[in-house]
Amino acid sequence: MSRLHGSGFHFASGLALLGLVAVQLWLPARGGSEAAAAPPRPAAEAFDPLAAARAAGTRVANLEASIPPQCYTRTGARSNPCYACHTASQDPNGMNDWHLQEEYAFSDVGRVNHWTNLFVDRRPAVAAIADDELLRHVREDNYAPLREALAGRTDFTGYAPDLDLAAGFDVDGLARDGSMWRTYAWKPFVGAFWPTNGSTGDAFIRLPASFRTGLDGHVSTDIYKLNLAVLEAAVAAPRGPAGALAWPTEPLDERVVGVDLDRDGELGVATVLRGLPTHYFGAAARHPVRRGVYPAGTEFLHSVRYLDPDAPGLVAARMKELRYARKVEELDRWAIQRAYEEEFDSRQEGQLPRWRGSPEVGLRGDFGWQLQGFIEDAGGRLRLQTAEEHRFCMGCHNGIGVTVDQTFSFPRKLPGARGWRYQDLRGVADVPAVGHAEPEYLTYMLRVGGGDELRANDEMLTRFFPDGVLDETEVRRAAPGGDRDLAWLLAPSRARALALDKAYWLIVREQSFTHGRDATIAPAANVHREIGETATELAAAGTRHLDGRLQLAWPEVAALDAAAP
Repeated sequence: MSRLHGSGFHFASGLALLGLVAVQLWLPARGGSEAAAAPPRPAAEAFDPLAAARAAGTRVANLEASIPPQCYTRTGARSNPCYACHTASQDPNGMNDWHLQEEYAFSDVGRVNHWTNLFVDRRPAVAAIADDELLRHVREDNYAPLREALAGRTDFTGYAPDLDLAAGFDVDGLARDGSMWRTYAWKPFVGAFWPTNGSTGDAFIRLPASFRTGLDGHVSTDIYKLNLAVLEAAVAAPRGPAGALAWPTEPLDERVVGVDLDRDGELGVATVLRGLPTHYFGAAARHPVRRGVYPAGTEFLHSVRYLDPDAPGLVAARMKELRYARKVEELDRWAIQRAYEEEFDSRQEGQLPRWRGSPEVGLRGDFGWQLQGFIEDAGGRLRLQTAEEHRFCMGCHNGIGVTVDQTFSFPRKLPGARGWRYQDLRGVADVPAVGHAEPEYLTYMLRVGGGDELRANDEMLTRFFPDGVLDETEVRRAAPGGDRDLAWLLAPSRARALALDKAYWLIVREQSFTHGRDATIAPAANVHREIGETATELAAAGTRHLDGRLQLAWPEVAALDAAAP
């Protein structure tokens, strides 16, 4: 299990007690407790989403807040959720951190589990909250008030939400507000990201202006779609010769760029990309296409939401968090590998992280990404995260072995046209990870012995582990060719969904995010409160795995490969 943090030249050995450096690294374009009654909400005109972060300043109590709670899992000899993140990496990811399945490689500070909310028994408080009260809460929109509160602010240079969710998206997933954000559907990463474990959400991508502009200087939806298709193939396709790549796309007009994308000998409408272009198109024609690397200026927006048992896809109106990421620097190959080396060395030396940036602009990792986040205040309104709360975001997006350029969701986008839509698990099958023959979620449950990293999801244990043994036949119903889908496999019961929402709402009322933001109902049993022996039992038991992969073996991609001349 790893200690996850920034490293290398971003560290200050022996100066770990320093707080965040409030440096403006980029200026994004404005266009581009117990069950007590919920605290009264302040008047709209008094709401300042920046106030809490500014009041907290640079204070950080947990210097290892970038180590996620899951890394304190008590594995024993048989339960190995670690393989999902820490694996034999695929180029250009050079972390190759599979050995972290064998050891808790934490600093002295990190040996103490600061996520004490994992050990709180919230069952009495959860039972005291009425279902109707909870449903009213999760069905309120707290995103529009955030947009309104930040609109026109001249004293804030961070990301001010510019996506009008109320305006919606067209049939191709493009935002109707003209912001050029595009929504996409993806297969959730294993474990904590499943709805049955407490949250759902959505995701959006936006490429820089040159990637959505033609050579004539005008915005072109055709050019934008072409470049997004190329980027999708560059980050989602399995490793191999670029010329042999075959990836499904939405209908693309080859005549716009004069390139035979599907290699059928004609210029028309392509629905498959055969071979990876050397460069992007339109005004971005000088920008080289790089496998596993996003171009500078790429943006992601992602909401984490409550569960609404009566809403499509369980997606509630209320956001728990709003997360924003921008690629502010595109490192060359040497710099990427050097950053991984420094990250590895710092972990071995037990150094503590010191991140560049501040809540006002976000925190910057070692690989060119800058992250910023908003989270609920005690009244449920979205506020800017504090310095310490921002650190929570950095661990998984800065130097672990499984990611593709530090990202999770876009490389797992449903291929081509069917993935350019709002997130929905209905009709999606449990396909294998790249290099695997068995369904991905089936493999995960076999290796973990449960439906989450902590083996705390009693409902999944009851559904799929009768007598403590995984019922593989039942889980395979959601695999390709089965009679079920991921919406069935991963959805909690109505009672569990409401209980998870209530448990998280209690954390919101307490504002105790620095002690953990997982929606746990009962105290977690399979978690270390403090790390004593650093070695896990997985190596001795032969239950470590080097084949964790983020990308997926989609059947339609395999069909294209089989049909290739």
